[in-house]
Amino acid sequence: MAPACRRSAPPPESLAPDSVPQRLIQRLLQGLLTPLLTLLLALGLGGCVTTGLSAAQVSPWQPVELNTRSNPLDVAFSNKSHGFLVGSNRLILETNDGGASWAERSLDLPPEENFRLISIDFKGDEGWIAGQPGLLLHSTDAGQNWNRLFLDTKLPGEPYLINATGRNAAELATNVGAIYSSTDGGNSWQAQVSDAAGAVRELRRSDDGRYVSVSGLGNFFSTWNPGQETWQLHQRVSSQRLQSMGFQPEGGLWMVARGAQLRFNPDAADPDQWGKAIIPITNGYGYMDMAWDPQGSIWTGGGNGTLLVSGDGGHSWQKDPVGSQQPTNFTRIRFTPDGKGFVLGERGALLRWIG
Repeated sequence: MAPACRRSAPPPESLAPDSVPQRLIQRLLQGLLTPLLTLLLALGLGGCVTTGLSAAQVSPWQPVELNTRSNPLDVAFSNKSHGFLVGSNRLILETNDGGASWAERSLDLPPEENFRLISIDFKGDEGWIAGQPGLLLHSTDAGQNWNRLFLDTKLPGEPYLINATGRNAAELATNVGAIYSSTDGGNSWQAQVSDAAGAVRELRRSDDGRYVSVSGLGNFFSTWNPGQETWQLHQRVSSQRLQSMGFQPEGGLWMVARGAQLRFNPDAADPDQWGKAIIPITNGYGYMDMAWDPQGSIWTGGGNGTLLVSGDGGHSWQKDPVGSQQPTNFTRIRFTPDGKGFVLGERGALLRWIG
């Protein structure tokens, strides 16, 4: 065994009268130099942070005025031009020009209840809206009329994510990871998992019916594939807590963690394999979402107008010049199968993809 390390005591300071002024001068200089060095270091780091990424010369995004201070949370279309935007404070807006302009709609809901419309989806003319507390709406005429479906009071958790899966068919997930399906227009629901995943901060569904959820504290994530009886738990890959997760176009997972870290899962069959952390820029603001545009570029957005793009698979990044001008936090990036795209932000902020 290696011997324990001992520190020898420092020699006593000289008590000679001539050394007192010298010690005072040294202490005075140290007192002045320490804050000066701290200031210089802060300025140096600040310069690295603000100039770490170049801005793209042009932007494929265009701001859209919504005339609301509510938070847009989701968007979906019944056809190429007609769709709805939903959000907090009962927000529901309708467009007939592909999202270039939006008009306020109203829903036949109790005026004393302040619903949060959190998820919307269409399959042709059939649409669904999930909201909180305990709200589920169904339309068979492209959203001209919405009928409220009353859920069982024993439903685990609150509606969080709705997906239209076919004629009179939908899949509903709650904020504790319970998953239910209906094939009769929402009159009855069948449980798809035998247990819930627990409180979640994020829940996403792939086109082929797989789910990924991030725990409420961000300390682990869970996956579920059709046919499995229970959620499969997975540990996060670093000390940074998870913020959001979703699916890449080819089926693998992506991950956003605190500390502005991005990671990609190279093998869709193995959710425990992850690449190295990518930190495009450390500006003090985290990222909330990630999405792929029709050309295959990757977009990520977050606090204080942070909107970044990578055209080479995440190796290099640029700041979007339009996004950086928006006084908002970007919370969601959505691209539809027919090529429409939207960036949703707080306090009524919306960007529309113009390519």
